Formats: sequence, structure tokens, C-alpha cells
Amino acid sequence: MAQLDLETRSGLPDALRVLLAEFPREGWQQHPNFGEMVKFWLERHLMFREILDRLQTETRAHFDTTLGFDSYGPRLSRLGGFFLQQLHGHHQIEDSHYFPKLIGLDTRLERGFGILDTDHHAIEGLLNGFSAAANTVLQANGDIARHDATGALNERLDGFQTLLNRHLTDEEELIVPVILKTGFEG
Repeated sequence: MAQLDLETRSGLPDALRVLLAEFPREGWQQHPNFGEMVKFWLERHLMFREILDRLQTETRAHFDTTLGFDSYGPRLSRLGGFFLQQLHGHHQIEDSHYFPKLIGLDTRLERGFGILDTDHHAIEGLLNGFSAAANTVLQANGDIARHDATGALNERLDGFQTLLNRHLTDEEELIVPVILKTGFEG
């Protein structure tokens, strides 16, 4: 199972990608079952990616001293808090509402939903680590301490981005084909 851990996998196994072969990503938007729910869900995933990109860009700029703390601090607090709240809530809705309903639509993919659930627990740990690192930056006293804390946050964000993108891509490639095949509307 270690090869399926979020930290080590490069994608879902072929056995869980059976519907993706039938419904490739390139044709999703043209499919008649690509409705508002799927569009909204994919837009949320895009939003998480964009927020994380922006957090990284601004953290690097602050680390490189091209963005002062007077601008960076409030943005990190506001955007970081929004990211934490929204991603946590998104996963709660998936775990408690959508995943249980989607599992029954194609039982061949049940193992995939287990993987995604395990990812959510791993991501909660990443969110906690991000929160702690961001708070360290925001509470640091002095330029040297803040610079060091910003460097640590930057490294954490780099790792987080890789893992979050792996999870979101796998989730999309498992769930969207199920929705397209079945017409699930939530």
C-alpha cells in the first residue's frame, strides 16, 4: 500500500483508471453529463491550485525581499486562512456526502475512494503544518527570524503544492468519469 500513499505515488493504478480510459480528460467538457456540479467542483480544485500558487509566489517575493512584510503579512493571513478553511470544508463535504454516494455507482473504484480518503487525512496534516509555519512567519520578531521562518514556509509550500496537485488530479480522474458515465448530480 505504500506505493499508493500520497507522498510516493505518481498516479492511480490502472485498475482504478478504467473509466478514465473510456472518458478521457480532453472530452469532459463536451460530454452531456458535464453539468454545473462537475464544473463547480473542478473550479474549486482550480481555485485551490491558484491560491497555493499565489501563496508561493508571494512567499518567495517576501523571502527575496521584493515584497515587504507590511504587504505580505496581511495577505498571508487572509489568503492562508481562506485556503485552510475552504480546503478543509471541501474535504469534509466530499467525505461525508459525495464519496459515499459515488462509491455505489461503480464498485470497481471503491479502493480509489479509500485512497482519496487517506489523502484527505494526510492533507489535514499538511494544512496543520502550513498553518503552524505561516503563524511562525506572522509572529516572528525581527528581520532575521522572519526571513528564516519565510524560508521554512516556502519549502513547506513547495512540498504541499506537489502533494495537493497529485491528490486533486487523482481525485478528478477517478470521480469525473464516474459522474459522466452515470449522470450523478449530487
